[in-house]
Amino acid sequence: MSTPAEIAAARTLLFVPGHRPDRFDKAAGSGADLVIVDLEDAVAPEDKERARRAAAEWPGLGLRSVVRVNAPGTPWFEADLRMAAGIGCPVMVPKAEDPAVLAEIATGRTLIALIETALGAERAYEVCAAPGVVRAAFGNVDLAAQLGIAHDDTLALTHARSRVVLASAAAGISPPVDGVTTAVRDPEALAADTAHARRLGFSGKLCVHPAQIAPVAAGFAPTESELRWARTILGAGKAVTTVDGHMVDKPVLDRARGILEQSGEPHARE
Repeated sequence: MSTPAEIAAARTLLFVPGHRPDRFDKAAGSGADLVIVDLEDAVAPEDKERARRAAAEWPGLGLRSVVRVNAPGTPWFEADLRMAAGIGCPVMVPKAEDPAVLAEIATGRTLIALIETALGAERAYEVCAAPGVVRAAFGNVDLAAQLGIAHDDTLALTHARSRVVLASAAAGISPPVDGVTTAVRDPEALAADTAHARRLGFSGKLCVHPAQIAPVAAGFAPTESELRWARTILGAGKAVTTVDGHMVDKPVLDRARGILEQSGEPHARE
């Protein structure tokens, strides 16, 4: 099964509709760090049960994959949870806004909390700190619809995004996953969205098409200039207080180590 560490480190998370089992293996082979079998938004009400059965019958469910169940309070939520529990598959919980609900379903489960409502954004810390939650994701499309704004308006959603980033850090979980770029044939929009999310502190992104995976992975990887900076800082020695005219203290050293850890360089652990 997908481990909490794998979920926490994933940069690319690819949705695949639950009622399209013909796409499951293709999604698993796409290069995405994590596949999300979607039983919620991608599936019409009349197809919900068929999608749940298809997910349960897929041998890959839970292997570098999670299932997005239908939201708490819907007619399909409990059955979705039972299916996931029977397989031991981690769960993405949409409309995550009530920490009590998350605590109730957390027993024995690894959860990704999808924060996509105004109440969820207001309660972001409580949601991120709920038992079982190893990572948060930001649902820009649903939240924008509730607020009456465009889902691709990065300025309008900056405050909500930052709340999720801060809440994740305060709760001690991995940096969150940003929402989708719906313009699947617009590489410039994808690059801009990824750069904006990374600048705010996100460390991964939800993808809706396999073509988005490689650009998103590259967008969240440390750049060559960042790696050079980190090597220079750590190579200067712990006693050094300035490098190239800039102060170096523990937070700077920690950031340098973090950058190298993302690239897998052993110097980060020295």
